[in-house]
Amino acid sequence: MLKLALLVAGLFAIVLIVWNVGPERIYEAAAQLGPVALMVLLIPSTIMYLIEAYGWKATLGPSAKEIPFWRVLAIKTAGEVVNLTTPAGYIGGEPLKAYLLTKHHVPMVEGVASVVIAKTTKTIAEVLFILLGITLASWRVDNDGSLGQTVVMALGSVAVLFFVTSSLVFAQRQGFFTWLLEFTRKIGLKISFLEAREEKIRTLDRMILDYYRHNRRAVYSSTGLFFLSWMAEALEVYVIIWYLGGPATVLSAISINALSVFIKGGSFFIPGSLGAQDVGNFLLLKDFGYSDVASVTFALVRRYRELVWIVIGLVCLATLRGRAAVTQENGAPDSGMGS
Repeated sequence: MLKLALLVAGLFAIVLIVWNVGPERIYEAAAQLGPVALMVLLIPSTIMYLIEAYGWKATLGPSAKEIPFWRVLAIKTAGEVVNLTTPAGYIGGEPLKAYLLTKHHVPMVEGVASVVIAKTTKTIAEVLFILLGITLASWRVDNDGSLGQTVVMALGSVAVLFFVTSSLVFAQRQGFFTWLLEFTRKIGLKISFLEAREEKIRTLDRMILDYYRHNRRAVYSSTGLFFLSWMAEALEVYVIIWYLGGPATVLSAISINALSVFIKGGSFFIPGSLGAQDVGNFLLLKDFGYSDVASVTFALVRRYRELVWIVIGLVCLATLRGRAAVTQENGAPDSGMGS
């Protein structure tokens, strides 16, 4: 109910901003882009998805090494559409990726381990990227005094995120999921789903620990690739602003995207960050000196990109589910934590 209320409030906020700025003015600005520009605007996000797929592939175990890259990309894209469009969010999308890997003879435990590690390396890269953006935004604050409050809030949030991420990595190295199982037992809360899979949970912890111990180069590689994917998203910011006729610089694009990531991350509990992301992008562009029309058009164009990838993700999901159904009809075995 709360998520539904936040979703409705987000839609109302978008409508309110569009109404105040003027639908006609926004339409005129968007109409100037044209079909070629709308296609070009998808190039940075395509690069981002490709790099992120490589970042995830770097964390896959030995059973998944033979899976073609394009199949990994399709599975990743299918999982992301669940992350973006359902109330379950990451709780639904990330396990889905591991489940889809089982259709390629990857044990569920191994798939879950790769998802956990990839999510961790991506978060580390996100923290580093936001820190870079805050540093650049701080330089702007020193020059014109704007963005001060946003930068301070972002810096505080990054400090918390850094602490949480560091704690999570430490916990993973100590056997986080086994500890979680034992903790539920100590407080008298026995979850039958977890109890029935105790051995697989312990195996999951061992896989994660072994990966951190014996694949440090892959951990660094995955983190670096995810950092590059954030930079590709900054390229999208640059391209959108350039097409909207605003002054675009590489440094400001990185800073805007980093602060935008911070805003989106803070509204993860709202499906698609609807409203919060859009209002945040609008206010962020305003703080950087762009007009009302350019700011709201920027926010809407980024939504256009998300909608395109949602459609692509749904196609990938439907295709992969169809292949999975055929595999099950042929009697192929399915292994993992769900059995």
